[in-house]
Amino acid sequence: MTQMSVRVLYFGLIRECCDNVREDKVEVPVGATVDDLVAGLVDRYPALDRYRNRVQMAVNESIVRCSTVLADGDTVAFIPQVAGGSDRYCRLTDQPLSVDELLAAVTAPGQGGVVVFIGNVRDHNQGHSVTHLHYEAYPAMVYRTLESIIERCEAIGEGVQVAVAHRTGDLQIGDSAVIIAAAAPHRAEAFQAARMCIEYLKEETPIWKKEFSPDGAEWIGTRP
Repeated sequence: MTQMSVRVLYFGLIRECCDNVREDKVEVPVGATVDDLVAGLVDRYPALDRYRNRVQMAVNESIVRCSTVLADGDTVAFIPQVAGGSDRYCRLTDQPLSVDELLAAVTAPGQGGVVVFIGNVRDHNQGHSVTHLHYEAYPAMVYRTLESIIERCEAIGEGVQVAVAHRTGDLQIGDSAVIIAAAAPHRAEAFQAARMCIEYLKEETPIWKKEFSPDGAEWIGTRP
């Protein structure tokens, strides 16, 4: 068997992006991931692309990562944000981050200044070599915390908008672990919001970093 069949469910705004189709039966290659499935559906329903990174994905009624491998007969659902939620852009993912996505989330005609902060994995820390990192997170709490951080950063001035994305899983040297985009009518507020956001994120967000070196590995922040 080289192909398998999965059932795909669409709700709310996502259904409207997919020509008001409530469900599809989709053939995908054996070994395909959720991300592979979504990419194929974006080709079928181009309007879906705008929201593909603003929804959660569920397989057989459990929220999963985009890297989850599908099985024949799985039911996959696009889970849009529930009513009463925020439309702020904050993302936690095990996939490579996209600067363009964050810029699109904050760019508007009235924004005169846009600041982007990118935190990359470096090859050293406190005098010793680093080979790679591993990030672990508590997703539900991360999203609540990021929502709060973004709200506080945006409160510094009228029209300020902030978007955040953070990686999980294994990252190699040079990979981007976090990207923050901040936009405002004037550059001063954009710079201030971006700096506030990364400082709050490091202090408050339940994301843990394990650092690997030729001498071993340790969770950062656990030294006596």
